[in-house]
Amino acid sequence: MIPDLEVILRVSIAALLGAAVGFERERQGQPAGLRTHMILVIGAALMMTLSINLAMQFQPMVPNGDPARLAAQVVSGIGFLGAGAILRYGATIKGLTTATSLWTMAGVGLAVGAGHILVAVAVTLLILAVLILLNILEKKFIDVAITVILRVESDSQPETLAAIHKVIQKVCKSYSLNFSSRQVEHGSTTSEFTIKLKPRKQAIELLDAVTAVSGVKAARVA
Repeated sequence: MIPDLEVILRVSIAALLGAAVGFERERQGQPAGLRTHMILVIGAALMMTLSINLAMQFQPMVPNGDPARLAAQVVSGIGFLGAGAILRYGATIKGLTTATSLWTMAGVGLAVGAGHILVAVAVTLLILAVLILLNILEKKFIDVAITVILRVESDSQPETLAAIHKVIQKVCKSYSLNFSSRQVEHGSTTSEFTIKLKPRKQAIELLDAVTAVSGVKAARVA
């Protein structure tokens, strides 16, 4: 069996590895940050060591006991945490990377609990390299589109609405009309668009182009 002091040591190492990835996620403002990653990896390491010890402890009564049975539930059970880290902001999905880091760090915790500390450290460093270095490279070399919500208040003239659509088509990469509501008593129409822009196309450029349309009363980007 794994001695209690060895279990404490493994769980402590797992906590440090979880803190390394959790700190990076915390800096990025993700919902699952430092504490979430640390507690997750601590729990995974504990479950792995407990699973091994239970299999060894009851081996005389259950010769064919599986030392990975309890730990296997961590891999499937971590899904609810990953789902909680995925958030939807309008048409944008955020948190997929954090969800995958949670799932992978659960595996790191299991590895530490099983005594594969060198592998766990190497995987943690690889995860950090993906999160930090590739993030820098993506921002520098990949022209990733961002999604914004544009709300426009204008008069209800068909030519005004057509002009708004035409301006948006020129500025953005792609767009869709979420809704358009008309207020008869005020003679105005409120339209909401989901718009994809290239990072170099600042939202202020879109606002300037839309507000310059004759008949537009107000416009804002969220």
